[in-house]
Amino acid sequence: MRIGILGTGTMAVALGTAWCRAGHEVLVGGRSPDKTAAAATRMGATPAVSPAEAVTGRDAVLLAVSWQGLPDALRAAGAADGALAGTPLIDPTNAVAHGVGELLVPDGRSAAEHVADWAPGAQVVKAFHLFAADQWDEGREPVTVVLAGDHEDALRITSDLVRDVGARPAVLGGLSRARQLEEVAGFVIGLAFSGVDPGSAVPRSSPGR
Repeated sequence: MRIGILGTGTMAVALGTAWCRAGHEVLVGGRSPDKTAAAATRMGATPAVSPAEAVTGRDAVLLAVSWQGLPDALRAAGAADGALAGTPLIDPTNAVAHGVGELLVPDGRSAAEHVADWAPGAQVVKAFHLFAADQWDEGREPVTVVLAGDHEDALRITSDLVRDVGARPAVLGGLSRARQLEEVAGFVIGLAFSGVDPGSAVPRSSPGR
């Protein structure tokens, strides 16, 4: 696939590296040319480009920036003018208070639903927000990546990209379920920072149940 990545942080680099390893064509665009070039080099991606170039003609776009930086990143990519219309837009954002896990979105909606507002026509899929970037290093134990989105094609493409990083996709439902997924991230982050293993607080199903 032809994948665009907006962002140059650890999650952008981790997923971009895994997708390059799987044989996809990856373009990365960011605000800082130097940081963007460094991120592209670490990924093994093609040379760094502008945000607008990173989303043009792509089969999918990863929006790997902080909650606070989302509007600027989408604006730089031309999202308000329809640059992402019809494009699967993968949102791994955690809009939570660092070390606490409380959601920062003030109106009861999800960060992903705000992304859909800021990128008219984009096929937003919530995914990849529950695991740290090092989960996508080669050879890690497989995990399940839960997805939420309203567009069948976008969910299918994102599911393929989940498999390409060695994970299993599971669709929870439409984008209206994204808030629930984001609350789970807050729950996990809050417990982890308090010294509790989040996995110990989640019931495991028994065989045959």
